[in-house]
Amino acid sequence: MGLFGVLPFLLVSCITFLLILIRRRDATKGKLPPGPTPLPLLGNLLQLNIRDIVTSFKKVSEQYGPVFTVYMGSRPIVVLCGYEVIKEALVDNAETFGGRGHIQSLDDSLSKYGVVPTNGERWKQLRRFSLITLRSFGMGKRSIEERIQEEAQFLVQVLRKTEGHPFDPTIHLSHAVSNVICSIVFGNRFEYEDKDFIYLLDTIKKASSVMMSTWLQEERKSVSWSMPSAASAYIFRRVGLDGAARPFSSQICNFFPSLMRILPGPQHKMPRYMKKLTNFISQRVKMHQESFDPNCPRDFIDCFLAKMEQEKRNPASEFIHENLVATVHNLFFAGTDTTGNTIMQGLLVLLRYPEMEAKIQEEIERVIGRNRSPSYEDRNQMPYTEAFINENQRFLDLSPVAAPHSVTQEAHFRGFTIPKGTTVIPLLSSIMKSSQHYETPRKFNPGHFLDETGAFKKVDAFLPFGAGKRACPGEGLARMEIFVFLTTLLQNFHLKRFEKQEEIDIAPEVKSNGHAPRHYQLCVVPR
Repeated sequence: MGLFGVLPFLLVSCITFLLILIRRRDATKGKLPPGPTPLPLLGNLLQLNIRDIVTSFKKVSEQYGPVFTVYMGSRPIVVLCGYEVIKEALVDNAETFGGRGHIQSLDDSLSKYGVVPTNGERWKQLRRFSLITLRSFGMGKRSIEERIQEEAQFLVQVLRKTEGHPFDPTIHLSHAVSNVICSIVFGNRFEYEDKDFIYLLDTIKKASSVMMSTWLQEERKSVSWSMPSAASAYIFRRVGLDGAARPFSSQICNFFPSLMRILPGPQHKMPRYMKKLTNFISQRVKMHQESFDPNCPRDFIDCFLAKMEQEKRNPASEFIHENLVATVHNLFFAGTDTTGNTIMQGLLVLLRYPEMEAKIQEEIERVIGRNRSPSYEDRNQMPYTEAFINENQRFLDLSPVAAPHSVTQEAHFRGFTIPKGTTVIPLLSSIMKSSQHYETPRKFNPGHFLDETGAFKKVDAFLPFGAGKRACPGEGLARMEIFVFLTTLLQNFHLKRFEKQEEIDIAPEVKSNGHAPRHYQLCVVPR
């Protein structure tokens, strides 16, 4: 490293380090939880593996305990690990830990509206409305379950056309799950070849790739940039930001927003994708307004429009166009890839363990038979199937790092004092993969959710949808979809594998801030 490259870096580093020391001295007055000492400007960036933030957090927890502080740049973030700690924070102290931390990966126009990223009265009203609407859904005289059952039958028809040939189930499951959301929100499903439907799914897929993927190819032909110094080059190499492939996940954007604004990369495409999706939803809202009948709501949008009409004289009403569009946007992102990936993982596990497929099909034969569609109520008589589904969610550990929370007031928690507005991250993976609550946490074992008699056993330390006031509002919908789709498929088909049984790898792929099922080919044989 040349002398003139070193001196400016060292000067800035020393000044910044002194400032951080002063800030940390002030922070100790609040008794923030312990954690690794941050570096100037970077915080704990070099001590964490951004490519696998979950493992990094678990290692820090081993040294500093179940409640610790890491610095993302100069910003402190408190991480919670373990069932008892997370429950105490999110459930027992739900009001204090019920704020939403800033989600940088969302477009600015969406971060201020909707049910997911907002706080205060806006969030309370939109969440209450969304929960009530989804629970009491009866638009068009068809319940949510009927819409799911209908779409499951369309999926069966499509899979029959494969005629026993291998296929990638990703696209088919994505179509089916997305169509459920479309039916609930827009009032109608789409044919899988519909150009508007394909455009919608393509936009969501591209946005999700930027938000969730660990590795994305950098478009170096369109953007050229150089390292300001050898010190900077070292930093970028250390966090994996050099070379042709770089990690640009939503967690990096959330943790280092300033850095991501100046670095080139796919993250800059996010506003364009969000704008496309917003425009699509806005067009559908306009179509609804043209045929809206407040006495006969057809779907979620109509219910929201009815609420807007009811509160049109209230200048402080939260039921406005921007919140409608953003809430529908939230429903699509929360209810498409997550549910589809969960079913994908379940089918992969069944390929690996055909004896589990046989047990589920035995319950289907005994409880449902062949002549009617599976109903969500059937799960009460199908303990093994219910245990398999829960274990599938636990093993996949789809969202190991929960969306950021924030404390709404100064929090006195486990001997520490967390200042108001501090970002808090619950590490859900520390629950789902805990040897304290699961006998074989690294092994797929439906017995985790069965008692000695074979009856279904509820496990408190099972939080795939989070906990407390910020738990996923679409939990009930997702559970119903997973059960109905999975049982409908196994009611109609046997699954056929191509590899040797022992060669099928069911371990989820690690993303920067999440897990995903491995891609695979599947064959279905009509029963």
